[in-house]
Amino acid sequence: MVVDDVAAPSAHCAVPDAAARKQRLRRRLERLIGVAATEGNALTPLRNGDEIFPAMLGAIRAARHTIDMMTFVYWRGQIAHDFAAALADRARAGVRVRLLLDGFGAKEIERRLLDLMSTAGVQVAWFRKPLWLSPFKQNHRCHRKALVVDEQTAFTGGVGIAEEWCGDARNPAEWRDTHVQVNGPAVDGIAAAFAQNWAECHDELFDERDRFTEHPQAGSSVVQVVRGSASIGWQDMQTLIRVMLTSAEERFRLATAYFAPDTYFVDLLCHTAQRGVRVEILLPGPHTDQRACQLAGQHHYTRLLRAGVRIRQYQPTMMHAKIITVDSVASLVGSTNFNRRSMDHDEEVMLAVLDETFTAALDRDYEADVEQSVEIDATRWRQRAVLQRAKEAAVTPLRRFL
Repeated sequence: MVVDDVAAPSAHCAVPDAAARKQRLRRRLERLIGVAATEGNALTPLRNGDEIFPAMLGAIRAARHTIDMMTFVYWRGQIAHDFAAALADRARAGVRVRLLLDGFGAKEIERRLLDLMSTAGVQVAWFRKPLWLSPFKQNHRCHRKALVVDEQTAFTGGVGIAEEWCGDARNPAEWRDTHVQVNGPAVDGIAAAFAQNWAECHDELFDERDRFTEHPQAGSSVVQVVRGSASIGWQDMQTLIRVMLTSAEERFRLATAYFAPDTYFVDLLCHTAQRGVRVEILLPGPHTDQRACQLAGQHHYTRLLRAGVRIRQYQPTMMHAKIITVDSVASLVGSTNFNRRSMDHDEEVMLAVLDETFTAALDRDYEADVEQSVEIDATRWRQRAVLQRAKEAAVTPLRRFL
């Protein structure tokens, strides 16, 4: 496919200021995706489990009316018990608590935790249990992560409920990830992502405890909530990332846990770099839980490096964050990876944020991660071992599912 969405800016044109860049990007996203951005949001970036889990558990324990939570991963460990206990406690206190678990990703949850929550009154639903599905539907998972408390505070990002996400990425047992706390009108978009998947699994979409409250202007961030859903053809998530790439004028940064794009997005990354944008990609290094996906992405390194894309691999532990920043004024953060599975197959949710302060915080985190990363050298990569090349070729039949 030919990639020619946006020509390189003319050297004779003045570089637009941040406000103009944000407004132009906002209107592109609104018109091409058809979802209005909201104003007056307050966003708090949360880095790693030491910041993420206390904030989420604190919001749950303070809930007075409703808690809606969904996750792809809910595994074993003390943090799994902490969340189950907190949800059960609020349900016993009369709070309406709904928990949506992916039928594949959360299958390792302990039975006693399910019993604890169900006995307390938590409504637990499963998204597409594999045993009940055709092979086609089994491939389409709910990868969204969302927590909405009292219709006023929401969380989303890359974190699952498992001990791998605890800590502060100090060693291979503590994964690196980012979540975001949201207050303001964008909470409704995250709530809609939950409702869309809950509607497939449960007869009751809302009840008398849903107050449908208005949102105060909690901050100054402009946020568009974009939902990706499994279906056939071009998806909103693909459009979102395409617009960000083709709109970049100076710098495009990507951190992703799973990098296995199709040819179109490889071409687009190359084209973006070739028109003068500094394109940087940060990926897992020696620590990854999906080696086949890593090999599928490495198949594209030679083309990307030749085009001028800079690729780094994070060394201390698994890099699980899903972040894009553009030109210091815009960012994406949520559950979507830069792979075929996220863009073509799974239910995902991303925040498109137009805010220099928030983007600067993510960029600072990115730069800190770069300090603990190793850059891929183009010459050395071209000389990689025959065995490495053979492994890359071996995963070719699986790339569209990775």
